[in-house]
Amino acid sequence: MMSITQAMCTSFKVDLFNEDQDLLADEIYIALYTSSANLDADIEAYTATGEVLDSAAGYDRPGKLLTGATVGTANKTASGGTAYVDFNNPEWTGATFTTAGALIYNKTVYNADNTKGSIAVLNFGGDFTVTAGTFRIVFPTPGAAGLIRID
Repeated sequence: MMSITQAMCTSFKVDLFNEDQDLLADEIYIALYTSSANLDADIEAYTATGEVLDSAAGYDRPGKLLTGATVGTANKTASGGTAYVDFNNPEWTGATFTTAGALIYNKTVYNADNTKGSIAVLNFGGDFTVTAGTFRIVFPTPGAAGLIRID
């Protein structure tokens, strides 16, 4: 059985230290996956394996460009705080498909040998099906509970 495990991707952390990702300037995408996908912290790059099919109404591979990137901080104290990035909530209209999770990745740094670009894996907690409607992902409020954060 395949699984989708919610996580910040390990390769993303390395990319940050190597200054390979700029979440404000690069093209950040979100791709949707079915429960047949195998995604976790070890995924290094976008993959079409397990992704919602291109033939599904309202969905096009390789996902959707995320817009409205903002970076900020929360819960700042003398001993630390949280840094986060947030995006506008993505949505797919006229959609008919089933999805169980997503991969947020950096399309700008993605390379042909599939070793760069992954940022975070989202697990939706089960299958979500939309039929001739709108599928929307509502990201957490920016701050301590932000979508992508470093505590």
